[in-house]
Amino acid sequence: MSTTIQTTTNGTMTRAGGGTVRQKTDLKSGNEAAAAAARDVGFHVMGYFPITPSTEVAENLSQMAADGEHEICMIPGDGEHGAAGICYGASLGGGRVLNATSSQGLLFALEQLPVQSGTRSPMVLEVSTRTVSGPLDIRCDHSDIYYALNAGWIVLMARDPQAVYDMNFAAVKIGEHPDVRLPVIVAYDGFVTSHQKRRLEVFDDLEPVKAWLGPCESPYTALDPSRPVTFGPYMNDPDLINNKVQLHLAQEAARRVIPQVFAELGGMTGRHYPVMDEYRMEDAEAAVVLMNSAAETAKEVVDRYRALGKKVGVVSPNVLRPFPHEEFRRALKNVRAVLVGDRGDSPGAEGGNLSLEVRAALQVDPENRTLVITRIYGLGGKDFDDTDAECFFDLALEAAKSRKVAKRFDFHGAFAGDPGQKPPIGLPVLETAELQRGMVHVKVNERTGLLDVELEPFWAMVAKPNRIAPGHGACPGCGIFPILHQMFHALEGDVVVLFQTGCAMVVTTGYPKTAHRATYIHNLFQNGAATLSGLVEMYHELIKRKELKDAKELTFVMVSGDGGMDIGMGPALGTAHRNHHMMILEYDNQGYMNTGAQQSYATPRGHRTSTSEVGSRGGGKRFHHKDSAQIFAATHIPYVFTAAEGYPEDFMRKVAKAQWYAKREGLTYGKVLSSCPLNWKMGDDDSIEVLQEAIDSCFFPLYEVEHGHTTITYDPDALGRRRPARDWLKNMGKTRHMLRPENAADLESLEAEIDRRWRRLKAMHEHPEL
Repeated sequence: MSTTIQTTTNGTMTRAGGGTVRQKTDLKSGNEAAAAAARDVGFHVMGYFPITPSTEVAENLSQMAADGEHEICMIPGDGEHGAAGICYGASLGGGRVLNATSSQGLLFALEQLPVQSGTRSPMVLEVSTRTVSGPLDIRCDHSDIYYALNAGWIVLMARDPQAVYDMNFAAVKIGEHPDVRLPVIVAYDGFVTSHQKRRLEVFDDLEPVKAWLGPCESPYTALDPSRPVTFGPYMNDPDLINNKVQLHLAQEAARRVIPQVFAELGGMTGRHYPVMDEYRMEDAEAAVVLMNSAAETAKEVVDRYRALGKKVGVVSPNVLRPFPHEEFRRALKNVRAVLVGDRGDSPGAEGGNLSLEVRAALQVDPENRTLVITRIYGLGGKDFDDTDAECFFDLALEAAKSRKVAKRFDFHGAFAGDPGQKPPIGLPVLETAELQRGMVHVKVNERTGLLDVELEPFWAMVAKPNRIAPGHGACPGCGIFPILHQMFHALEGDVVVLFQTGCAMVVTTGYPKTAHRATYIHNLFQNGAATLSGLVEMYHELIKRKELKDAKELTFVMVSGDGGMDIGMGPALGTAHRNHHMMILEYDNQGYMNTGAQQSYATPRGHRTSTSEVGSRGGGKRFHHKDSAQIFAATHIPYVFTAAEGYPEDFMRKVAKAQWYAKREGLTYGKVLSSCPLNWKMGDDDSIEVLQEAIDSCFFPLYEVEHGHTTITYDPDALGRRRPARDWLKNMGKTRHMLRPENAADLESLEAEIDRRWRRLKAMHEHPEL
C-alpha cells in the first residue's frame, strides 16, 4: 500500500479544502449514512435479513423506496444465509449488490463469503459490528468481523458516520477494479456508530460521482447466453491452490488500488483517508493501537497527555484486509512500547486478531524492538471512555520507561467474582404434584380414533402455579404472555422449554434474572428445533440405558415467533420429518418484532412494516404470507393446529391434544395468532376486537389437522359472523392505508387470497380423507 498519511488534528482524515464535487451538510447516524450512500450509488439489488443493529440500513432504504428516492430491488431473505445467496446470485448477473448484517447474521452467512470471493464477484456488505453469541448480546465488539478475516473479502473500517458514507463509494470502486474484483465489507461499530447521529457531508451533485464510479462492468456474467460460463466448478488439486494464489494476488493488487481510490475520493470530497490513521505519532515513544470509535476516544487523551509532556500517539487502520503490515511496521518503528486493544478475543491465542497480526508484522522487522502489550477490551458493548484510554497509555508508557512488560496479555474491564457467592436463588421449584392436577382429561374417541378433551373450569385451572413468573419486560398489551400462560396451564406435568431468539426470550431472561420456573434453553433463530430434538433423543437414550437418575416424565416444547419460522423453517421441517417426541408452538405476531417490526414471511400482503414502508411509491409488503400450519401438515406429523389468544378454551384443548400426541406418537405443531399492539399500531386494549376480526374475516382460520384429517373448529360462515377483511384492516395503523383508493389492488389481492385459502380449507374439512 502507499505511504501512510499522518493526521495532525482530531478525526480520521485530513481536510484539503471542500473537494471538487458539491456537497451539503446533513445529520445522520452510521446506518442512515450507509443507506444514503446506497441510494446515491444506485445499487441494483439488495438481499437482506434483519438483525440488530444493522437492520436500520434496510429500514431506511425501504422508506426511501416508498418515497421514490431509489430503485434498488430489495429482496428479504429467509435468513442471513439466504440473503447471502441472493446477493451472490445477483452479483453473478453483473450488477451492483448490497447487503447489511451483524453478529450471528454474519456467521450464518459466512459459508457463502469465500464462495463469492473465490469466484471474484464484487459486492458491498455493511457490517454493523456486534458481539457474537453466546450468550446473546446485541451490543458492540469486533468478534463478528474477526470471523470474516479469512473469507477473502476486502475489509474497510469506518469509525464514524462520515466514514461510513465515504467508504461505501470507495468500496464499490475498489471491488470493481479489474485487478481486484473482490467483495468488500464496510465495518462500523454497532450502536456506537450505527445509531450515533453526527453532522456529515453528503454529495449534492451525483453526476460526477456516477461518472467516477462508472458503469458496473464484469468480464463475465451469468446473463449472456451467447457466452455461457460455468461458475463454481468442482475443483480438486492441483488447481485449487492456484485459485488461492489468484485470490492472494487480488488482495495484493488491492494494496495498490486502495490508496489510489482513497486519493481520488479525497479529491472529490476534500476528505483524505489514509490506509493507516496515525495521530501525533511523529515522535511518540508509547502508542496505542485501536480500531474505529475507540481510536477517536483515545485521540482526546493523547492531546491531554501531550500537554503534560508525554509523547504518546494513536495508530488505527482504515483497512483491515489486506492487512497493512508495512504501514504498522513503519508507524511503530521508533515506538518503545505499544498496547494493542482488541475488541474481540481469539481464545487460547493470547490475543485477538488485530493484536496477533500486529505482533506478526513487527516480528518480520529484525530491527524492531517495540514491546507489544495486548488487552482485550469493550466486549459485549462495555463502554470504552477516556479513563480506559488513559489506562492503556499508562501501561504503554510504563513499559517504554522500564523496557519490561509485566503482563503481556490480559482482559481490561473484567472483574473477579466472589468465590463465596452462589447463583441467585430463583423462585421455589415447582413440584410435579403441583403441575399434575388432573385439570385436563384426554381420551381416544373409539368411533373416530381421534382425541376428545375435557377441561376443568377455568377458575379451577388458574390455581395451577404459573411456570413463568411476573416481572418480565414485555410491552403493554403483548399477546405472547396470555398465550404462554394458557399453554402452560393446559400442559400436565414437568416440561423443558426451548425458546428461539425473539421477544418472548429477550423479555424473560435478562441476566442474572429469569422469569422461567421450568428448565429453559435458548438457541438462535435458525436452530432451535434441531437443538431440542437432540435433547429429546438424549433423554430417551439415557432412559433406555438406565443412566438418568430419578428420571421424570418430561414434555419438551419449543417456542418460536417473531419470524422464527422463516430462518428456522429448515431445521424445524427436518425435525418434523424425523418425528421427534416434542411440541413446537409458534406465536404469530406477523413480523420480526424483536428487531423493530420488519416484514417476515408471516406478514400479510400490503401490511406496513419497517422494511415494507408506505409512501407515494410504496404500499406495504409485496407478497402474501406464509401458511406454516399447512407446511407442517404436509410433513404428515400426528397433529397440527391453529389457535388465537382470544379463544383460550379452543387453544388449551388443542395444547392438551398436542401434548398427548407428542408423548406417544411424535412431533406436533401449533400456530397461535398473537397481538402486538405496538407494531400493529393500535391501542393496548384493542387486541381482542382486532383478533376477532382477523378470525371472522377468515384471514386466520381456527382448525386442526389430526392424523391427516382437517377439522375447522370455528366457522364464521356457519355462525353468521363472516366479515370482510377491510373490517379487520381498518382497526390497525399498519393497514389503514390499504383502504385508500390507490391501494385497491392490494386490498383485492389480499381478499382474494383469503377467500382462496378459506375455500380450500373448507374443502379439506368436508373431505373424509383430508
